[in-house]
Amino acid sequence: MNNEIGLAAGRTGGRRPQGMRVAIITDAAPPQVNGVVRTLKQLGKELKTLGHEATFVTPDMFSTIPMPSYKEIRIAINAKRRVAKILDNLAPDAIHIATEGPLGLAARRYCLRNKKPFTTSFHTRFPEYLHARLHVPMSWSYAFIRRFHAPSSAIMVATPLLKLELEERGFQNIRLWSRGVDTDLFRPMPNHKRTNITSGPTWLYVGRVAIEKNIDAFLALDLPGTKIVVGEGPRLETLKKKFPTAVFKGPLFGEELAEAYAAADCFVFPSKTDTFGLVLIEALASGTPVAAYPVQGPLDVIGDAPVGKLDHDLKTACLAALKADPEVCRNYAMGFSWEACTKQFLSNISVLSAQLAQKVQSAPDPQLSWGSASHKD
Repeated sequence: MNNEIGLAAGRTGGRRPQGMRVAIITDAAPPQVNGVVRTLKQLGKELKTLGHEATFVTPDMFSTIPMPSYKEIRIAINAKRRVAKILDNLAPDAIHIATEGPLGLAARRYCLRNKKPFTTSFHTRFPEYLHARLHVPMSWSYAFIRRFHAPSSAIMVATPLLKLELEERGFQNIRLWSRGVDTDLFRPMPNHKRTNITSGPTWLYVGRVAIEKNIDAFLALDLPGTKIVVGEGPRLETLKKKFPTAVFKGPLFGEELAEAYAAADCFVFPSKTDTFGLVLIEALASGTPVAAYPVQGPLDVIGDAPVGKLDHDLKTACLAALKADPEVCRNYAMGFSWEACTKQFLSNISVLSAQLAQKVQSAPDPQLSWGSASHKD
């Protein structure tokens, strides 16, 4: 595989490691820049450190087309046979399907046809995104997503609030899989504060520049200082024209991204649809307090901790967040360990027991079709 998310698919020969061989199928991979990609990349590194072998199946291994309404993302086509061949050759001890896209569907089909248990994860609120972009009824989307995950031995989610919500929507076999932060990369850099502006606080957003991220709500705030947006996406040019005084830096990576976090006085997270918000703990690890709405994601990550402010009035949250102590923010983020998260992932895939395998063998495949849902959607 030619991207940086993991090891090449297929068996490489030589003596097999003592740990598990885990196949991770994901439609989200570099050059995409988002929390899912960063999470999976770090998971691959940590699994290797713990003595396991992670093999990723990603879109760059297939013919692709641009995703409708989001040309920056390319999705695999005609993937069924090749996904099956890769998984047959790999013969993994565990199969984890990370996304509900074309590759995820192909891997799900392979597992059900070959009576192989698998786990899945719910990273992204596609029903809300499809509703925001294309006005697709969320009841249809959630019916599809619920049926996609129904045969999974364990559906991994990042927070307790998301677990509860999905259970209310009829999802079962849900397990927690939290997130971590690279505290070596994301760290306070006092010398970088206010290096790119003349006066006033700097307010930073990092993430996809898309309608579902609610960035307009941030950029429209009457705040002193300078607003900075890091990232790319389908709404970038629109926002540049609509908010000409904001600074748009495009996508940043590695040390440049770490410097952007560390240089900001406050990290503003306007999204109301994220399942976790990895950027929240990256900002906190940099000693930068967070302002956000009191919704799922910020509530799970921050709650009432003195590392920023959650408020239904985002301006109030921003101004209050400036009072947070950068050292307290940093210490709080240190509690998010990638090693602990990876061990949680391993615990979740350990449910692939003979009993669960038998369950997959005997259960029919729920039909993946759009339609109304009988549960709360």
